Amino acid sequence: MRRQLRPPGSLTAAAASLLLCACTAVGPDFKRPDVPWLADWQPPSQATPTTAAAPARRAPADEWWRHFNDPALDQLVAEAQRQNPGVRTAGMRIMEARAQLGIAGSALYPQLQQLSGEVLRVGQQQSGGPDTTVTAYSTGFTIGWEIDFWGKFRRGVEAADASYFASIAQYDDVQVLVAAQAASLYSAIRAIELRLRIAHENAALQKRSLEITERLFKSGNEAELDVQQARSQYLGTLATIPELEGTLRQTQNALCVLLARPPGALPEMAAGREKIPEAAIDVIVDLPADLLRRRPDVRAAEMQLAAQSALIGVSEAQLYPSIALAGTVGLSATSLAWGSRTVDWAVGPGFVWNIFDWGRLKNQVLVQDARFQQIYEQYQDVILRAAREMDDAAVAFAKSRVQVDILQPAVQAAARSLDIATIQFREGLVDFQRVLDSQRTLFSQQERLVTTRGAVTQNLIALYKAMGGGWQPARERPVIDAATRETMGERSAWKDLLSAPLPPAAADTPSPKDPP
Repeated sequence: MRRQLRPPGSLTAAAASLLLCACTAVGPDFKRPDVPWLADWQPPSQATPTTAAAPARRAPADEWWRHFNDPALDQLVAEAQRQNPGVRTAGMRIMEARAQLGIAGSALYPQLQQLSGEVLRVGQQQSGGPDTTVTAYSTGFTIGWEIDFWGKFRRGVEAADASYFASIAQYDDVQVLVAAQAASLYSAIRAIELRLRIAHENAALQKRSLEITERLFKSGNEAELDVQQARSQYLGTLATIPELEGTLRQTQNALCVLLARPPGALPEMAAGREKIPEAAIDVIVDLPADLLRRRPDVRAAEMQLAAQSALIGVSEAQLYPSIALAGTVGLSATSLAWGSRTVDWAVGPGFVWNIFDWGRLKNQVLVQDARFQQIYEQYQDVILRAAREMDDAAVAFAKSRVQVDILQPAVQAAARSLDIATIQFREGLVDFQRVLDSQRTLFSQQERLVTTRGAVTQNLIALYKAMGGGWQPARERPVIDAATRETMGERSAWKDLLSAPLPPAAADTPSPKDPP
């Protein structure tokens, strides 16, 4: 009788342990890319102190909009960061990345798992004989596990993990953009409201001048030319009001859409009308260069680069043979009393090497490497653009502050000039043209001052945005709102993926190794 040989368990375990210990991950290990110019780059220090001894303060990076001390602005920014469709879409990309990470992690475990079973009712009828009916049962289980000998699956997990953190950084970046857009639109609305008030005041002033010239003309003391010039200037100022009102409504609609509301008025802005937000910051200095590295868009680009680096390893692992362990267990039986029950099993390693497909696989590695270099260049460009954005915003903020300091006495001088011209006109010392010129100058200087004050706030908002602040509060809130979590949980088995919190803001995104 032939003896059946069985592989000893200790030998199989030892071989598996040896294979697992010998596993290595091919492909490059990602390191944070070096930015040669960043070490020597001096961030902008554009100070505009009100006094020579004004203290230097670092601009806040978190909830910077609260430094404007405007409750309505705080409320609108918070709502925009929760309800904006772009924010919600970015949150769903995090959910997608979590699911992709789960897919990548599952490759580390047995990849082929199949359970099968069969029940057959077999009958036979012979001529003149009894019917024979037999039930046959069979079931089997198949499992296959490709050992991650070359790190193909581990590199896949590495790529998925980096993509997950990239999705978080992109979510942070959307939070920054939405906060800046909400604050910018809010400031623009307040500036337009103030411009409308100035237009109404100047129109009222010019209307009184028109009435004076009409009375003087009717009494024969003035020429018709003065009347027509006064009427032209009054109507011209009056014509700016509908344009400003239309711009105001359009800006309000833009803010409503940002808040995921239908277009219309904003009841929260009823209080504080015509007041342009001003932050109590006397100087913007001490902007560290490493702020550029912490910007969400820069972190997202870095994580995308890390993911692509891991994909090079995934492609390179395809060049080498794959080693897998496979096993099957089967059981078969019949309903016959004298029938036998059979157990079949098989276990053993498998070896696959696409050696004749070497050219295609090798070029696939080159494709992934070329994509890595493309993302590397994009990363360098993101850093450069971030530095430019910070410098541009700081310079614009500083120069607009200087311009406000110049325009304020200019408005005072224009107002005084109008008073003098009006008095001299009444006393007959000057003609009405001097009054018209003074009114025109006052209106122009007031418009410039309001516009420039609005520009100061806009430039400060742009500077905060360039610094990459404003995303931190969102880390403490759920990524997905309760209603959406309930809907998605009923539709698919998300379990804890929807409610898992984001890493806290204090714990920065895990960064790959820094360059030596």
